[in-house]
This record gives sequence, C-alpha cells and structure tokens, in this order.
Amino acid sequence: MPRRHLHLTGADGTPLRSALHTLRTGLGLPAGFPPAVLAEAVEAARTPDVSGHLDATDLPFLTIDPPGSTDLDQAMYLERRPHGFRVLYAIAAFVRPGGEPDAEAHRRVTTLYFPDGRIPLHPPVLSEGAASLLPGETRPAALWRIDLDTEGRTVAAEVRRALVRSRAQLDYAGVQRQIDAGTAEEPLALLRVIGLLRQQQETARGGISLDVPEQEIVARGRTYGLEYRAPVPAESWNAQISLLTGMAAAALMRDSGTGILRTLPVAPDGAVARLRRSAEALRIDWPHHVPYAEVVRSLDPAKGSHAAFLQECTTLLRGAGYSVFTHGDLPVPAVHAAVAELYTHCTAPLRRLVDRYAAELCLAATAEREPPEWVLRALPGLPAEMAEGTRRANTVERACVDLVEAALLGDRIGEVFDGYVIDVKDGEPGIGTVHIEDPAIVARIESSTPLPLGERLRARLTRADLGSSKVLFAPA
Repeated sequence: MPRRHLHLTGADGTPLRSALHTLRTGLGLPAGFPPAVLAEAVEAARTPDVSGHLDATDLPFLTIDPPGSTDLDQAMYLERRPHGFRVLYAIAAFVRPGGEPDAEAHRRVTTLYFPDGRIPLHPPVLSEGAASLLPGETRPAALWRIDLDTEGRTVAAEVRRALVRSRAQLDYAGVQRQIDAGTAEEPLALLRVIGLLRQQQETARGGISLDVPEQEIVARGRTYGLEYRAPVPAESWNAQISLLTGMAAAALMRDSGTGILRTLPVAPDGAVARLRRSAEALRIDWPHHVPYAEVVRSLDPAKGSHAAFLQECTTLLRGAGYSVFTHGDLPVPAVHAAVAELYTHCTAPLRRLVDRYAAELCLAATAEREPPEWVLRALPGLPAEMAEGTRRANTVERACVDLVEAALLGDRIGEVFDGYVIDVKDGEPGIGTVHIEDPAIVARIESSTPLPLGERLRARLTRADLGSSKVLFAPA
C-alpha cells in the first residue's frame, strides 16, 4: 500500500520535532541497536560471503532514489535487444541468516519512517554501508535478468548471486531533467521507454499504480506549512521496474511450487461507493461506466483536489497481506488486486524483512534446487510477522499524521475551513470524518445533527492540541 510520505524541514527544537521524539518514546520504539547486534554487524561488514557469486562488476549499474538516500536496495542496467529489452536489476543481498542482526530484523520487521527520520531495519553499518549499493563499491547482490519483448511483456526471467558495482547515484528530479532534455545516455533513456511500455501492460491487465504526492512540512517560526510535491514521471517508470521484478519473482515461485505472495482481495462494493462519494465532493468526474483504474490514471497529483483524492484511493488497498504456499497450492486469493497479477515483495530487503526470503526462494528456483532449510523454517511464520510489522508501521504513520495536523492547526482554532464529509460512524450519524481542502488533512468532526455524508460543508476548528495529537471540527 502506498504510504503517506511526510517530510519535515526546519531547525531542531521546534515543537513538532519535540513531539515526534516523545511519540517514539511513547510507542516504545527502539532508539538504537543492542551492542551484540552492532558488534556482529560490524564483523559481517568486514567479512562478506561472496562465494559462488558471478562477477558482474563490468556492467555500469546506476541507482535512482530520493536525494540524500544511503540505504540503496536496487541498482539497474537497461539494454536494448534485437527483439526487445533486457532489464538487469541488482537487489542488495548481504544479511546472513542466524545471528543477532537477523534476530533483530525479525523483531523490527520493517524500517519505520517519521517526518524527521527513520528507525532502520538493519544496523546502518550494513543498511547504509556494506550492504547498500553505493556508487563505486563492489557489493554482493541478487541479480535479476528479465527479458522483455518489444511491447514490454516478460519472456524470460532468472536471478543469480553476483558481485555488482554501481557507477552513479541519481535522484528522480535529475533523471527527469536528463530524459526531458534528451541528454540521457541509452541505459538511462531506456527507463522512459520501458517504463511507458510497462504502464501500457499495466493498463491492459487492469492494474493500477497510485502516484501519491509527498507532503513536506515546513517550519515557519513557531508554526508550520504543508506543501505537496507531486511525483515526476521518472518515479513511476522506476516503480514499474520494481513491479516487473515482483511479478517475475512471483511467477518463479509459482513454477517452483513454494513461495510467499503479496496478495490483495478485490475492494468491496461499499469501499468503492464511499470513494465515489469522495470523488463527487471533490468535483472529480467519475461516470458510473468508467472503471476506477481509468479515473486514477486521469488524475494530476499536482492539483490539490486530485492529490486529496489519491490519498483517499489508498483505502481500497487495505486488506493486503502475505500468503505462503507449498507443493504448488496457491492461496485464495493469489493475485494482488491492484497489480492484477501474481506479485511478491522482493526488491527492498534493506527495509522489509520478507524480501530477503522471497529472494532466496527465487535464487533456489532459478538454480532448480530446494530452498535453504533456514528459509523453509521461517516461511510459515512470515505472514504473521509481516502483519505485526505492518500494523506497527501503520500506527506510526497515523500518529505522525495526527501530530502534523495538530501542529499545522494549533494557532487556528475558531477558523472556518472548506471540506467534505467522507465517513459517518455507524449508528452515530453526528460523528464522522471530514477532509479539509486547505491544508489537505483528514480529521474527526462532531455534530448535534446528522452529517451530510459525501457532501461539502464549512467546518469550524474546535480543537488542535499538539500534546494529545487531537484535532476536532464541527459544522460551521
């Protein structure tokens, strides 16, 4: 599920930064790694196991990430072939099974993101050092080779252990400028070509990608402002390479008979009807004969109302989970409804626990051998571990959003805002949820009379408490 991206700029010591620190403590989140974990991670960084790795260091891989990123999971090299294209996609593969860092990763499950930083899955000596695909450094990786035809369809895929060396660390804005100006050399220029072909394939199979804008919280003295940053097309093209790899991995596991899939059931009619009411309130045209995916593809994330609707669209992705299968018995459902195909997570092992196991299953499938015993032992428990890790990440995200909203509105109590009611509590029609247009926030609203679900209204801010992270509105 696309996460709500929040990024805080401004000096330390602001009330919001202090509140975020208090939030970490209140949720009982780790402030660092235990000494035994750090000591073993340092030793592992000094002595990587590269036995049996192919030497692919001659290929000029590159990475594309947000500016300043240091935990680089993926590097790519794209080629044009006589009958299509070849995607070479290197995924960080470093953390050893067993030992303290592995046990700690099972406790943490995912990297946790805050507006002012993150709590990493692995010690930085690995995730930002010896395991990260940093430019100029030779690194062990799971190297995918995916061949596509001229229309972007997968015709062959495999993954092997390899040593790789990235030549360049790029960011999305810089990549977009090079491609738009026509100055990108072919390996990079092909990102647009292949990305657009894969988007066409996504449309054909009925899939959908949500380009959810990033929100930047800017400190302005003792108050804050909220600004949207719409994603550039290069971000979507890059995401298509990751989706392509996740689908290739799922197909490999399906064919081998053992795997773990990322699954999502089709959204229930009630959730779609609720989203239609949101579209109507935001004045987004959604004729009844037009599929949801087509509406999403028509949106412009740079527009405030479209950005707000894209945030609401993520509600249809609730219910995603992980499903293990053995002996070729695929789960039900097996398909990820948004991807509209078998799919797994395998491209972010520095930030998500399950990806390392998916990679090992695919490496074994390519080599036509049984998966490692340590993988098979862990596999049955992974869905529950990932569910708990996802629950914790969602709690952090929701708490951060609440804090940000309280900080944004702290000095505006009594003001009236334009918004619309997106939800009403069952059995209590006077309690619901309002989406404020500017700033684009979602908060509780209480009324002595039934709230007009799906309709626009003027809402008065009655509470905005940074200490308790509570924001409350009432009809004006």
